Amino acid sequence: MQAIILAAGLAKRLRPLTDTTPKCLLDLGGVNLLHRAMDNIIRNGIKDFIFVTGYRESMIKDYLNTYFRGVNIEFLTNGDYMNNNNSYSLWMTKSLVREDVILLDSDILFDARIIGKLLSDKHENSVAVNITPHLDAEQIKVTVDAENRILEIGKEVKISEAVGESIGIEKFSKRFMDEIFKVLDRKILKENNVNEFYERTFEEIISRESSAYDGNSLYCVDVSVYKCMEIDTVEDYNNAVKSMLNYQLKNT
Repeated sequence: MQAIILAAGLAKRLRPLTDTTPKCLLDLGGVNLLHRAMDNIIRNGIKDFIFVTGYRESMIKDYLNTYFRGVNIEFLTNGDYMNNNNSYSLWMTKSLVREDVILLDSDILFDARIIGKLLSDKHENSVAVNITPHLDAEQIKVTVDAENRILEIGKEVKISEAVGESIGIEKFSKRFMDEIFKVLDRKILKENNVNEFYERTFEEIISRESSAYDGNSLYCVDVSVYKCMEIDTVEDYNNAVKSMLNYQLKNT
């Protein structure tokens, strides 16, 4: 099992916090997002990592090389991170993916048990979902069928039809990753579509009539009992700091 962590973005909405620091190195309760994510993944037995970096990448590489020498980390540089999106960063990992993967962006504060629940799920391809009626237009929402197979995933999904929000952590088989790269090859190399969220590609694959029969279905894994926050804005960051402080006070 490999872990793919996408950490190339500029994080404009977090300025001025990210003027001199990449988002994943922002401190939260004495430990940054990146360190927390690495610890959580390693705790679940994964020690092979693929990182796509861009904005202030030397700071990320230096940090990982200093604090995580005992794991295998392969780096890729997204040199045009200001003009593309996470689908492009994911596409860049094509030559390095050798087995099943855990995929996540680097801006998520999450409980380690979320990774464990994905790994133990019986389905090959699973998405961690916060099942909740409290949704908004900016969230990556999902709809499911009676078997928890994901039918739609994206910001455009109607709130009234969604069961919850994808938190941005997925488990994919090598076969599903191969399908992702086929779609991204077309989008990026033929259509020059580089500025897209990767959920668009997931949805294209699962919308095929054959997806239920060729192992390319995606399933919803309910992780709503575990703490998870995506840090996109200064408000998100401040809320995360308060959350960490409250947690520490309760456990002292």
